[in-house]
Amino acid sequence: MTVDERDTGGRTTPEAIGAGERTTTDRTTKDRTTKDRTTKDRTTKDKARILWAYARPHKAVLVVALVLGALGTATELATPLVTKSVLDGLETSASLRAPITILAVLLVAGSVMGLVQGIMLGTLAERIILAARTGLVRHLLRARVPEVTSRAPGELVTRVTSDTLLIREATTSSVVNFVNGIIGLVGAVVLMAYLDVVLLGVTIAVLVLAGISVVALMPRLSKAQQEAQEHVGALGGRLEGVVRALRTVKSARAESRETERVSSHAEASARSGIRAVKLENVSWTITGVAVNLAVLLLLGIGAWRVSTEAITVSTLVAFLLYVFQLMMPVMLLTMSMTSLQSGLAAAARIAEVEEMELETDDAASAGAVPRAGTGSAGVGGTPPVLRLHQVTYRYAGKAAPALDRVSLDVPRRGHTAIVGPSGAGKTTIMSLLLRFLSPAEGRVELDGHPYEHWTTDEIRSRIAYVEQDTPIVPGTLRENLAYAAPGATDAEVRSAVDALRLTERVAALPDGLDTEVSASQLSGGERQRVAVARALVARPDILLLDEATAQLDGLTEAALASAIREVASTGAVVTIAHRLSTVIDADQIVLLERGRVRAVGRHAELLETDELYRELVAALRMETGRAVPGVEEPAPVRA
Repeated sequence: MTVDERDTGGRTTPEAIGAGERTTTDRTTKDRTTKDRTTKDRTTKDKARILWAYARPHKAVLVVALVLGALGTATELATPLVTKSVLDGLETSASLRAPITILAVLLVAGSVMGLVQGIMLGTLAERIILAARTGLVRHLLRARVPEVTSRAPGELVTRVTSDTLLIREATTSSVVNFVNGIIGLVGAVVLMAYLDVVLLGVTIAVLVLAGISVVALMPRLSKAQQEAQEHVGALGGRLEGVVRALRTVKSARAESRETERVSSHAEASARSGIRAVKLENVSWTITGVAVNLAVLLLLGIGAWRVSTEAITVSTLVAFLLYVFQLMMPVMLLTMSMTSLQSGLAAAARIAEVEEMELETDDAASAGAVPRAGTGSAGVGGTPPVLRLHQVTYRYAGKAAPALDRVSLDVPRRGHTAIVGPSGAGKTTIMSLLLRFLSPAEGRVELDGHPYEHWTTDEIRSRIAYVEQDTPIVPGTLRENLAYAAPGATDAEVRSAVDALRLTERVAALPDGLDTEVSASQLSGGERQRVAVARALVARPDILLLDEATAQLDGLTEAALASAIREVASTGAVVTIAHRLSTVIDADQIVLLERGRVRAVGRHAELLETDELYRELVAALRMETGRAVPGVEEPAPVRA
């Protein structure tokens, strides 16, 4: 029965309804805002903040690594001064035991601290990757369905696998190397100033010019690396779709076309990657040339100052050692900057996943909702188990609503079939009932209470769903069958197997129910039967079937019809019906047209009163070859 403008019996106030609808509007606005923002909109500061969020939980370890790095750098900085004392000792014939001992201690201490620091940073990097990947997976699986399905699965997988690797160095070694490089650079400059200010001025002039050139390359390098990662994501998304449709690709002889399309993403990524490599090597070359140029100038100017006795030979040697030492901190800084650019680009892409809106229970905070009785709809005032009241839903970017003020009741017991032409809104209703979507207007009720008063878990615990694509979840057949009811007994699982005529197929598997299965191992009809059996094992109050008989043979369809009748005798069954047998056997048929409820009734009633329904039934009859009383056979077409 339709409910249209029926009174709600005072169970929901207008304020509560308005609040629920405002929440939905706010969520829709947020969806659009989030989707409109891309990685290119983020500033470097935003990206750095994202990177730091991964490193922040491990800041104690980072501090220890930084201290070890600083001590190691200090040992390196002390070495030229000790070397100078050795050279001065040779001139005065002084004992060399003390300076040589100090050199040995500095060497051993620096090596030990470097080893400990390397192990700490390597371990920390793996922990950061683990946290990033598990966090992304957790977020993906808890995100709202439209947020996830609007992106290619392969691209999302790339962000979890490849992009997380790029933030590894950026959040660990790059940070420590950057700080070590700064300490080494500053320390060397201070000690060089102590040795000779004139030579220091020459060195700084050369390095400043080189630094300006390298920094100028960083934005272009970051852009190239980000584009390369985006093309890798697109490649993964395209390849995942092609592999999934491999039979269609081969039957259409489209291997070459798809190879070219996938390769085009690989080529674009390679072009961006090559551009990034060129920029990296240019920055490295500029750095190396600057250091070598500084050495040449220092040799000339230093020799002149030695000849004028402004400095000693040992001072010049120590100064040159510091210049050579400058190579390491400068290189560390360059490496850190290039690695950081890759990490920043990856962080921006990862943030897009983390910004997907999660499923929330807006009004779950209203507290527990008492469960209604189990009587039939309309008996003793008991509400229907499910109700849509003046529901409107519009997909993003679509002018016309998918559902337009739809109202309908699903009785607590019995079978409700939803029929209509393609695009009428059938699957949208299923998505609303499962809370994958939220209505823009109107409300959905369970046991007479708006969905906003229930948690998502409470709603879905009452419902078993068989989706149109009937996917197989990675794992054993038993795990697939008991997926919605992990505590199901072996007897309950085997009962569902028998009901869907899967007994012989299970017996043929190497390990029976404990065989690892995948979608490629099972036919379309077998996958569909597994999906329906999974729903039966859950023993739901409400069973939703989205074209669950599309790939079943006659015998299996009859077995499924029997299972539907059994569930409908104690609970509610809602099906999207594309088979004539499903339509005829339904207790209530809802006919949709262009997002609206056109008619509601039983098969015989609609067959007599509605022309569109007669046309749909005639089409179903032609597909199945069954005769339908009251529907004339179309005249044969003459040549």
